[in-house]
Amino acid sequence: MKFYLGTHRPHWLRTLVDVPLFVSIRRLRVIKSWRPATTSWALDSGGFTEIGQHGEWRTSAHKYAAEISRARDEIGLMDWAAPQDWMCEPQMLTKTGLTVQEHQRRTIVNYLDLKTLGVDVIPVLQGWRPDDYLRHVDQYTAAGVDLETLPTVGLGSVCRRQATGEAFTIVQSLQPLRLHGFGMKKGAIAQFGSLLASCDSMAWSFGGRKNPDDNCPKKACNNCMHYALNWRDEALSSGRPSLFGWTGDIAANRVLAALVIATPGET
Repeated sequence: MKFYLGTHRPHWLRTLVDVPLFVSIRRLRVIKSWRPATTSWALDSGGFTEIGQHGEWRTSAHKYAAEISRARDEIGLMDWAAPQDWMCEPQMLTKTGLTVQEHQRRTIVNYLDLKTLGVDVIPVLQGWRPDDYLRHVDQYTAAGVDLETLPTVGLGSVCRRQATGEAFTIVQSLQPLRLHGFGMKKGAIAQFGSLLASCDSMAWSFGGRKNPDDNCPKKACNNCMHYALNWRDEALSSGRPSLFGWTGDIAANRVLAALVIATPGET
């Protein structure tokens, strides 16, 4: 699994840090001069903040595509960019006043728009219940997008319920897609990290603020690279789960997912 260390410090892209990074376009926008990166990285669209604040995307697809192109050309070493997807947490649905199905439809439309504009974005699966994600796979297929052939497929709206068995069920039911888990925490990485192709996390920053390194002269380590790298090493050294009978076929996993949802204690 490729682990992208989330950071709100864009200058880390050009330091001697030798691990992949995950940086939000919202952080890059406040920097006038973008300098070449020294490590690989992926671009976050900042959707949770934008939709959370405004109940909609106010950044157009054309503007975001231009920003992706600029980042690719001026910073370089960018693996991919997240699209302007529509999260499906209940609080997001309250903000927008829309349904899960409409958020899913808009997520696909934006992905196709950005691809038409010539930028390298990944498709993202959205939903809330496990069946939502399987339905979203079908919707991508109907739109001409074969997710099984793609190197990276984002998995959205699971970061705030990673401690539940439902998140595990969703990840397993979507095998063998090469999933990227957004905003993973240590527990989730331990539970189903081996089922992900990649993931990102900025959970270290919260830990650094609440429980700073005793050897650090600062009162808090929420901006400290050493704390972030140590957190990353600990997260990646966590245990690995078994597949519990899940297969490499999404259609077969639909049946297993239904069984697991009906008897959640057995996972």
